[in-house]
Amino acid sequence: MFQRQLHDATPRHEKVYGFYERLYTTIDFLAGLTFLLGSVLFFWQSTQEVATWAFVIGSALFVARPASRFAREYHLARLPLPGDDD
Repeated sequence: MFQRQLHDATPRHEKVYGFYERLYTTIDFLAGLTFLLGSVLFFWQSTQEVATWAFVIGSALFVARPASRFAREYHLARLPLPGDDD
């Protein structure tokens, strides 16, 4: 796991790598967006509870970032490489 050469070892590896990169970017964007939303909502007393939940959701998304990287590397490591049949 965590071997750079697995990212593009085969067309299937490239496809899997691309999927997880898009997933990571989406998670990253949503985490930042929820933290920004929470920050703005925290200005008003009436929306502070919603803001707190936005921070909790953003925090969960920040945990999902490295989890998606780990899942990507695990997935890539399990894919067959050329010559594995030998």
